Formats: sequence, structure tokens, C-alpha cells
Amino acid sequence: MLGLWSVMVLVPLAWTVMSSFKTTKEIFASPFSLPKVWQFQNYANAWSTAGIGNYFLNTVIVVGCALIIVMVLGAMCAYVLARYVFPGHRVVYYLMLAGLTFPIFLAIVPLFFILKNMGLLNTLPGLIIVYVAFALPFTVFFLFAFFKALPGEIGEAAQIDGAGEWRTFFQVMLPMAKPGLASVAIFNFLGLWNQYLIPVAINTETHNWVLSQGIVAFAGQQGYAVDFGQLFAGAVIVVVPVMIAYIVFQRQLQGSVSAGTMK
Repeated sequence: MLGLWSVMVLVPLAWTVMSSFKTTKEIFASPFSLPKVWQFQNYANAWSTAGIGNYFLNTVIVVGCALIIVMVLGAMCAYVLARYVFPGHRVVYYLMLAGLTFPIFLAIVPLFFILKNMGLLNTLPGLIIVYVAFALPFTVFFLFAFFKALPGEIGEAAQIDGAGEWRTFFQVMLPMAKPGLASVAIFNFLGLWNQYLIPVAINTETHNWVLSQGIVAFAGQQGYAVDFGQLFAGAVIVVVPVMIAYIVFQRQLQGSVSAGTMK
């Protein structure tokens, strides 16, 4: 079953990569054959002519900043909720869980007016803030269990040695939760990188578009005369960073699963 699933995933991916080096005429004439002439120009055209390069840069800025902010805030929030008891801490945790059940499309209209009143509508900082708010509940929920399972004796030993609360968190407890951090970082990266509904509603300025908006616009603006070679090249450009991120953090992701089963 795993072999069959691998074939179902790899064959369309390989076909997309192969088609990205063909012309449109060649794709329709022989869709499953290797390119007669490898059209590397498709990538150059998609990057410059179709504006994929600018959209790629915007996506890297937005997703990179949002990911850093949400990981720092989410880790701190999860640590406090997991390790400290204070009035209302369960209420805060359940509110975070409620955020996971709230469909994002119900918040589009309020988000639009909030960002408009703040002067952040159609700006990258506004999109970053919304991405952080979108990913924070899942981050807290995921890391809560990791921090809850960490031995409290280690934190107490660090405090006995003179470490304050901030140093204990950043230098002792946070490194111990590295597998969980890597896992939630991958999930957040995938979710934010592929996000389409949020940017299309609150980020309508063309020069601020992210990759998901740019690819859809590129496919639609040419009508029936779509250059499929360039379109497949753009799709590959979108997919490659996700694959690289997963390959880089694959061991940490497997480690988090093993740590969870051991506990």
C-alpha cells in the first residue's frame, strides 16, 4: 500500500517536472515522453515575464517573518500554559483550542475592516500579522503536550544554578523541545506557503501578491493561450521550497514521532 501511495505521489510530480521543460505544443502532442529539446527558458520566462520572482520574494518575506514570530510566541505561550498554574490558564488554553475550530472564511470580512482601520490592508505587514494569528492556535496546541511532558526537575535544577525564567526557557527547556518545534514549523510552513484564501481577500495589490495568487493569475490571464510549459515551471518553483524544507527537517520530524511514542 505504501508503494502504491508513493507511485500515486511521485508520478504526477515527475510528470509536472518533465512537462516544465517542454513547449505547449509538445505537451499536447506527447505528454508522457521526454522533451526533445529541454526548454530551460520556461523557468527564466516564468521567473521574470510572469512575475514569479517577485511573488516568490513576497512569499519568502511573509512566510519567513510569520513563521519566526509564530514559533517564538507559540512556544512561549505553550510553555507558560503547560508549566505554570495561574487563574484563568485553562480558559486561555481552551480559547486557543477554540481557535482551531473557527473556519477562516468566517473571519475574512472582520479581518478586512480591522486591517483597513489599522492602515495595514494590502500590505505585507498586515498579511504577516494575519498569518501569525492564523497559525498561533495550532502551534500552542501542538507544543503544549511537548512542554507538559518535559521533566520539571531539569527546569528546577537550572533555577537552582542561578538561571532566571527567560534563561531557563531559552537555553534549557526550548532545546529539549526541538523535535516538536521542527514538526510544528514544517506544518506551519506548509500551511502558510500554500495559503490562498487569506491573501486573495486582504492582499489585492499586484506588487504584494504571494505565489498562490501569482500562479492563479498567470493561469487565468492568458485565457485559452496558456503557455503550459511556463505554467508547469511556475508550479515546480512553488513546490521545490516545500520539498527542500521537508527534506532538511525530515530527521527532526521522525524524531518527534519517536519521542511521542516513547513517552
